[in-house]
Amino acid sequence: MIKVQQEDFDVSAELAALAAGNHGIGGIVSFVGLVRDLVGPDNAEPALRAMTLEHYPAMTEKKLGDIEAQANARWPLEASLIIHRYGRLEPGAQIVLVACAAAHRQDAFDSCNFLMDWLKTEAPFWKLEETEAGEDWVDSRASDDAAAARWQAKPDRAAE
Repeated sequence: MIKVQQEDFDVSAELAALAAGNHGIGGIVSFVGLVRDLVGPDNAEPALRAMTLEHYPAMTEKKLGDIEAQANARWPLEASLIIHRYGRLEPGAQIVLVACAAAHRQDAFDSCNFLMDWLKTEAPFWKLEETEAGEDWVDSRASDDAAAARWQAKPDRAAE
């Protein structure tokens, strides 16, 4: 399930809804991303006052759906959820929730990591950081690209 929204989300309620009535789920792995007040690769720049996320709704939802479909093709998931917020968010605000439910924990862990790595590099959101020094659009980071690159090769299920 994909949700792109301005409103905050209740993690407990979202996880309960994800698992509701499905007794084949052995575990749920989730990640909640928060807006930090740190800026720059070495965190030496002025503190973040706010981050504004912009997107094109139809393109964003399609891309997030494609990323989620890839996870479901790679791992036997019982359910998955991506919630990504947009708009102006201040430090401490929840920005993203990714949750993966599977019969076995490793599938849930791996698929959740996969989704977050791909969201950081492939999701079409544009981030504008606001500091006391002014505003600046966030560039992609090599570390995010490197994390996503590890998923290029499809896992060999025959070896399991």
